[in-house]
Amino acid sequence: MPNESPLVNIDLSPESKRNLRDLAKRYRNIRSDIEPVIEQIQVGDFIGDRISGLGEEYRIYKVRVKNSNIQKGKSGGYRLIYQVESPTSVLLLTIYSKSDQEDLTANDILDIINQV
Repeated sequence: MPNESPLVNIDLSPESKRNLRDLAKRYRNIRSDIEPVIEQIQVGDFIGDRISGLGEEYRIYKVRVKNSNIQKGKSGGYRLIYQVESPTSVLLLTIYSKSDQEDLTANDILDIINQV
């Protein structure tokens, strides 16, 4: 019997659901683009850059994801921001297209967390 690693449960914040729905209207491949990232997180591989300036109580990461609908690579792709709540629980805070929006500030991210 193969060893099954415990899966990480991923929840979506209301903002991430709304943003994903809105982006899917313009970018048909968004779900297949972010699926490999979600799968990596589900097996406990917390990828991306940890966002500083939020204090030690928050483990927030930002991942650059290629948008296959545009030809700009990861630099013009999506930014997926998630919070590691525990080793088995992750909250997807938001996703946005870098071509639509500049980087979020630490205060923007704290506002999203406070809404949840």
